[in-house]
Amino acid sequence: MFSSKNLKKFFLYSIIAFLISFTVSFFYAYSLPIVKSFNGTLRDYMFNVRGQIKQNNNVVIIDIDEKSLDRVGQWPWSRDKVGELLNILTQSNAAAIGMDIVFAEKDSTSPHKILSDYNISIEGVKNNDEIFASIVSNTPTILAYQFQIDGESYLKQGTINIPAIVVEKNKQTDDEYILKAKGVILNIPSLQDNAYSSGFFNNIPDESGMIRSVPLIIKYDDQMYPSLDLELIRASLGINKIVINYEEQGIESVSIGDFFIPTDRHGRLIINFRGGSKTFKYIAASDILEHKFNIKDIQDKIVLLGTSAAGLKDLRAIPFDSVYPGVEVHANVIDNILEQDFLSKPIITDDINIMIIFIVTFLSVYLVTYSPFWVNPFVMIIMTSIITYAIYYTLFEYKIILDLFLALFAIFISTVIATFMDYIFEIKQEQQIKKKFATKVSEDVMKSLLHDIENNEFQAIEREVTIFFSDIRNFTNISESATDAKNLIEFLNTYMDPMTDIIVKHKGTIDKYIGDSIMAYWNAPSLIDNHAEYAVQSALEQLHALKKLNYDINNNKSFSSISKMAKSNLAEPLDIGIGINTGVAIVGEMGSSKRSDYTVIGDPINLGSRLESLCKYYDSKLNISSFTKEQLREKYIFRYLDLVRVKGKKEPVEIWQIHDIDLENNKNSLYKCTYLELINELELYHKAIDLYKNAEFKKALDILMELNDLPTKTNKNIYGIYLERCAHYLIEPPEYFDGIYEHTT
Repeated sequence: MFSSKNLKKFFLYSIIAFLISFTVSFFYAYSLPIVKSFNGTLRDYMFNVRGQIKQNNNVVIIDIDEKSLDRVGQWPWSRDKVGELLNILTQSNAAAIGMDIVFAEKDSTSPHKILSDYNISIEGVKNNDEIFASIVSNTPTILAYQFQIDGESYLKQGTINIPAIVVEKNKQTDDEYILKAKGVILNIPSLQDNAYSSGFFNNIPDESGMIRSVPLIIKYDDQMYPSLDLELIRASLGINKIVINYEEQGIESVSIGDFFIPTDRHGRLIINFRGGSKTFKYIAASDILEHKFNIKDIQDKIVLLGTSAAGLKDLRAIPFDSVYPGVEVHANVIDNILEQDFLSKPIITDDINIMIIFIVTFLSVYLVTYSPFWVNPFVMIIMTSIITYAIYYTLFEYKIILDLFLALFAIFISTVIATFMDYIFEIKQEQQIKKKFATKVSEDVMKSLLHDIENNEFQAIEREVTIFFSDIRNFTNISESATDAKNLIEFLNTYMDPMTDIIVKHKGTIDKYIGDSIMAYWNAPSLIDNHAEYAVQSALEQLHALKKLNYDINNNKSFSSISKMAKSNLAEPLDIGIGINTGVAIVGEMGSSKRSDYTVIGDPINLGSRLESLCKYYDSKLNISSFTKEQLREKYIFRYLDLVRVKGKKEPVEIWQIHDIDLENNKNSLYKCTYLELINELELYHKAIDLYKNAEFKKALDILMELNDLPTKTNKNIYGIYLERCAHYLIEPPEYFDGIYEHTT
């Protein structure tokens, strides 16, 4: 089950994935030219990866190449020479002859034309155009013409007559998807009128200048006209009807008899190129004229007459080749149709492409989100490889064209954005960790640890630390007075917040909260100069902060429910005891392999805890050990409390009290004496202690009685403790007195 946090993250990333999918789909829907160009380039690359495939010798190309120009003469050749070429091909039993040439002007080499130009009698003179027209009418020749698609000046010569009937089937709207021509360049009338049929030979490059598809049908003067390739197949099969099949969003296919030709919505055939230049059989036109060819290469084939000579400018760019004879484009189209080996882009592919965009986007986002950060580049690589292979496989196995570019773009942008979002979440989580960590250690310590995280700062080592314990007095009574647990926790948090802030401000590290107690330490994890000073300064500031907290509680300044509880149940102001010790302890990460904590252990910690608990016994607020006192550099107001042997420790330890003095008001924070009164009292007290240590109990007793009677005395218990001890030793003098008092509890 998802946690609320994970569920929130899941929904957030789902929304991001949807927005990316929607945006990329928008680019697809609007068919941006740059998107089409990239898709075409990627598909070209796939053609090159696939390589050349076998064509089935349905088509042969008669090439007016450099060799033919050299042997026959420069182009244009005389029409009788072209007619001779057609006769030879017809005699070789060509199934149909397609002219990838338009004869838009009269033959300038014809004697008939030359004499006419000089107004000389032409009676009985040879007319090459008439001879050529007669040959065209008696051979299976299909002429070519060219539509003008763009431009402002249009040529229109005569009418175009074709013996085929073009039928539009299932056309449901008036929307025109078929390419429209604005003008036409025809053969001279004598040729056009004598030919069995003709077809346009427009090869229209896409936005990138590449030939990837050809129109099979173009509309001109409200009539539908077939391409040269389509008309060659129709004529060779003896079929007189061409059917244009519509779907709701455009053209679905073109049919000739049993031949079904899938197209895009504009009636264009996407060419499944067989390979690069010269994939099909080429025969030089000069070899035909010189009868240097094998008749079997012509027999029952569709023959295309065209040129590969660079000077005649019929060169195109295709996926395999940037310099490709235009006539071979027609050969590919015819072979595709005859072999029924098409690349198609059904209208439903729009829906499939959008679905692919959504799938790869959501998959990429989720994989990045729920994988380790270092896996993200591999997610992109794997997703890109899978979708590229899938579209490649679909293209050449199922002959269906799917768009790759936007799918790859969706993967890329999804991975990048999801990675960026992960990075933002990591930063946010890091900030939360830092914020949480900052409640345990000072900001300087936290930055130091994060900077040197690889330097084994958490390994267990021995180090001198200053340990701190604090505890709320009479907390049992307070907890029993709480109306409910929530009220009690709120009360504890009200106390813990300022105390924790003070410890952290003074570069301390919070180890743990033990009920109403706080355990902290200095000089770990990071080294801190004068760590004992920081600990004592922190303790004194906490005692000062306690006065403000008591004031807020008693005057309903904040936390009203706590204030009511405290006012009704606290007979005295909230009070705490603090114990501080300095010594060498073991610090580092401790615990099990599954869970550990950074903490400190050792005798100095136990002594620190004992010092805090002895605050009650000595009526002090801040007890420190002599080990801590030795490291203090600033001047504090010290009171010697005792030389003791605490439970669990053999060596005796001196205990000292540090008095909390409000120097601003020149008063002790609790007993309201002046600074001078406190100094005088302590001077007399320490004189009594010296006498006590020297076993002069009677003299010490006299001074202690005097101190105990002071109206401004600053300690309620200490004088009574030493009065009792002196009186005891006066009655039962010790054999050997070392001044050590042993606490057994």
